[in-house]
Amino acid sequence: MVECEKTYAGPESSRLNCRCKLPKVYFASSHIRWSISPSTAIITLNTRIPAHFRFPPTLAMPPTKITSPEDPALAELCKTLAGLAQDVDRTGDWPAQQLQLCADYGVFEWFIDTTWGGQAWDKESVVRGYLALSSACLTTTFIITQYTGACRRLANSDNQSLKERLLPDLAQGKLFATVGISHLTTSRRHLATPVLRAKRTEGGFIFDGFSPWVTGAPYAQYIALGATLMDGDQATQQQLLVVLPTDLPGVSIPEPMQLLGVSASATGELRLDQVFIEDQWVLDGPVENVMSKGASSPGGYETSTLALGLADAAINFLANEAIKRPDLEAPLDALRQDHQNISETLFAVVQGTPNCSSETLRQRANSLALRSAQAALAAAKGTGYVVGHPAGRWCREALFFLVWSCPQPVLSANLCELAGIAE
Repeated sequence: MVECEKTYAGPESSRLNCRCKLPKVYFASSHIRWSISPSTAIITLNTRIPAHFRFPPTLAMPPTKITSPEDPALAELCKTLAGLAQDVDRTGDWPAQQLQLCADYGVFEWFIDTTWGGQAWDKESVVRGYLALSSACLTTTFIITQYTGACRRLANSDNQSLKERLLPDLAQGKLFATVGISHLTTSRRHLATPVLRAKRTEGGFIFDGFSPWVTGAPYAQYIALGATLMDGDQATQQQLLVVLPTDLPGVSIPEPMQLLGVSASATGELRLDQVFIEDQWVLDGPVENVMSKGASSPGGYETSTLALGLADAAINFLANEAIKRPDLEAPLDALRQDHQNISETLFAVVQGTPNCSSETLRQRANSLALRSAQAALAAAKGTGYVVGHPAGRWCREALFFLVWSCPQPVLSANLCELAGIAE
């Protein structure tokens, strides 16, 4: 039997009548039988409950929605996510349970305006939320950043009908959307021919090519997708953004790539073979520099936030080890101080009073994530090098920040530090 901390302590003769919208989980014991309607995933129970019966997690009371970064429910959610993080890394399975938990706790509402059923958290609150989530499970949090990227592009669009159609369900986690825009910002831009091209046609655009890095595409109903506008066979200086329904003819999603870290994010190519996208799905454009309109730039503070969250997890591990090992106190203090200093810089950027460039912030956050993770591995000794230990996972995940949405100035700074020639 799958057990949880929820315990029924009523009389032997009590009966439970419940209709809850839950995942399709089949469970049976000598006391409990339930059936699931395949079309609605409604679980119906009508049975005698023995005294002290322990409910499976799927029968627990709905969680309290998180309404601020100080909400105790956020710590509760993060504790659960941290407990599941190692299995996600080990199996590489899409973290459906974690994302459903985030929906149940109202995480997706943080990023969406109250008009559409969201909570519209301010920037500083969102950063604090991201810091907590990424410290618990980087894979889940990374996926959420791609979801929120799609929501942000949609919210900043002038396409009112699309907002009305999609944003309410996105706020509740009833839909999953992601982005395919890296080829317009940092990836494959050196190629003479754009990797994803759009041609004007009657009533819409024909998209052809591929987007190289799309997170969660096999599980997305919609993708905020960018392409370069073509004039015949020549690329123009204009791009456009659309919402791509993933069930359109000509859309294909190959098996996601196996990554060193966050492999469960199902990140890989999205291919389009002469896909017709109607005008009703256009978010913005065609215009020059479409990516500069109303959203964060590549290498912005969101990626730095997740790097700091990962560093926090590693530093906390080091702190627990230092309780019984005084030799760890000096490196722990240095890493903690560095984390505090970079966090202050991060919040200065968020508040609009930066004391350094976003590229410098990103390089410092990258460096701290790498050093903290490796310090945790060193402190764990040989045990940390065994597959399944979180220190090894943090080391691999820290490498992700060397390549994720990494503009050239950050890449150059990273290389100089690794080469020992940083100023």
